[in-house]
Amino acid sequence: MKALLIIFLLLPLCVLSQDSLSAHYKIYSSLKQKTVTLDEIANDMNKADVLFFGEEHNDSTGHYLEYAIFKKLSEKYKGKLALSMEMFETDCQTPLNEYLAGLIREKNFITEARAWHNYKDYRPMIELAKTNHIPVTAANTPARYTNMVNRLGLGSLEQLDAKGKAFLPPLPIDTATGAYYDKFIEVMGGHSAMGNMKMYQAQNLWDATMGYNIAQLFKSHPGFKILQINGSFHSEEKLGTAAQLKKYAPNVRILNIAAYADDSFDNPDWSKFTSKGDYIILTDPKLPKTF
Repeated sequence: MKALLIIFLLLPLCVLSQDSLSAHYKIYSSLKQKTVTLDEIANDMNKADVLFFGEEHNDSTGHYLEYAIFKKLSEKYKGKLALSMEMFETDCQTPLNEYLAGLIREKNFITEARAWHNYKDYRPMIELAKTNHIPVTAANTPARYTNMVNRLGLGSLEQLDAKGKAFLPPLPIDTATGAYYDKFIEVMGGHSAMGNMKMYQAQNLWDATMGYNIAQLFKSHPGFKILQINGSFHSEEKLGTAAQLKKYAPNVRILNIAAYADDSFDNPDWSKFTSKGDYIILTDPKLPKTF
């Protein structure tokens, strides 16, 4: 274990081999009811358009597997792959495009695209996309607008000018009810902890923006496979962003991965997880986090 910790600390994510980590993750197919490989997931994309990878943002092994899946998809669907990411906001699409095209320096890109503090975890995917000319969509809502809705409610978005609205999905935003609402309340610790509906409205804006941008990518790139990277809550049970995507593109075919660094890793009860995704990835919680 000590040697593996040193590998994680000293080597870039993209240098790690799958063999070096193979004992520290398990992939389960909910449909096939058995463990599967990354290659099997890539092959299953023959019958799908969008693959959601629902991550834990600080899971080092999860980030490695995102890159590994992205690389396999880039090889299998060469010239027919796109990447969509929660980690960049829609108003940062221009510097993202400029960096991918080799026009601006990385330090300018990181600053002007407001890259997340753990950008090192996503950098291998961006560099692979840059090298292989794979389009990348900045899918997330600008934080100023989620904050605005959290304070003033969804109706406040109507006060934005045309330039502001251009960074958002068509208004009004649909607020999901039922299972997703119940999950959100549970995660927040109950109605009293949530305070009011504005927080949930902001969550729906977040999901709708990502769903809309994935749908736009799907429609503008016919025949492409799309890998969407987001926090697991956004796509578990194909709710949240996945459900919003289906509203904007009813014919899209979706597969989803739910990944967790879980204490049951050594002896998992897969039945506790299978409702979360088409594939469940459990990673070794004893490995270091990225932050």
